[in-house]
Amino acid sequence: MNLTSNQCLELVSKQNINIILLHYNLTGRLNDRPNDSSIPLKITSILISLLIILENLSVLVALLRFLRLRRWVHCCLANIAFSDLLAGISYLLNVCLSGEITFRLTPQQWFLREGLLFTTLAASTFSLFITAVERYCTMVALVSESRSRKVLRAQGLIILCWVLAAIVGSLPLLGWNCLCHIETCSSLLPLYSRKYILFSLGLLSISLIGIIGFYCTIYYLVCCNARRTAVTSQSRRALHLLQTILIILGSFVLCWTPLFVNLLVDSSCTPPSCKSPLGLEWVLALAVLNSGLNPLIYSLRSSEVRKAMAAFFCCACTMAGIEVRSCHKQGLDITSGSSNESSLRRKSSVRLSRALSFRSPVTSISSVPSQ
Repeated sequence: MNLTSNQCLELVSKQNINIILLHYNLTGRLNDRPNDSSIPLKITSILISLLIILENLSVLVALLRFLRLRRWVHCCLANIAFSDLLAGISYLLNVCLSGEITFRLTPQQWFLREGLLFTTLAASTFSLFITAVERYCTMVALVSESRSRKVLRAQGLIILCWVLAAIVGSLPLLGWNCLCHIETCSSLLPLYSRKYILFSLGLLSISLIGIIGFYCTIYYLVCCNARRTAVTSQSRRALHLLQTILIILGSFVLCWTPLFVNLLVDSSCTPPSCKSPLGLEWVLALAVLNSGLNPLIYSLRSSEVRKAMAAFFCCACTMAGIEVRSCHKQGLDITSGSSNESSLRRKSSVRLSRALSFRSPVTSISSVPSQ
């Protein structure tokens, strides 16, 4: 079906053509789509999204109920959990509105379906970047600030993260698309412009490079400090930090690389000649799975959050009528633990400020709490 752009737009305005079906057909996406008998893929996608929703909802409720965002790290962890929770919800909606339902959507509804997923995944990635920046400022830059100032800065970065993610996700809906311009379309996302996908990949690359750079710098300086001081506790801390960094970067790269390669290959050729090396549905599910790993990596490796989660599940069991004797004690441990830790951190910051007059910042990195 050979149509000029003007003819296509005229038919769309008169609603005489299914523009989504036309794009899927002319870009070759219609041939590469999984058939409706692909039940395992749909079940796997739904299970992944439900797992992500339950995980992040539990972490978010525990943070709000028991820790109440008293420190900047609590704000960052809550933001990661919230963005990953929305990523799970938007992915579930994406799965439910796929298949034959795709061709019953209007272009605006299609852009909204994909844009929600783009927005939440971008917010999740930017949230990881913000957390890396704040950890760097706390452990390396040694910025002397009050707790309230740190919390306000973290909240400002979080707002900026969501504004940027919303802009990125809504650009196709606002006009950066390839409606009736098939030669500029993506083969995997037939209504998206290849230039827009390259732009999104660029932002993802910048975030990934930033995360790797900040965490590698933190680890390098902590290791230098451990070698200088030659203290066993410093070495143990450096090892623990290395394990955390390897888990963070390993899971991020493992989950996002297949989707990154797929979109990069797709954006480098003109449809319908472009063939994806992997199925979009599976690599997208793997990328979304990173939102299910983030609570395990960022939250449960913190002793504070582990105690909050234990108290949350304990109280949930009590509300369900299951007797748990340690529930009250667990709540007390959370409160007392937080207050004790706060006083210890104030004392530690005083000792650190005194020590800075005699030692260089590099030798004092491990004195600053990493959580």
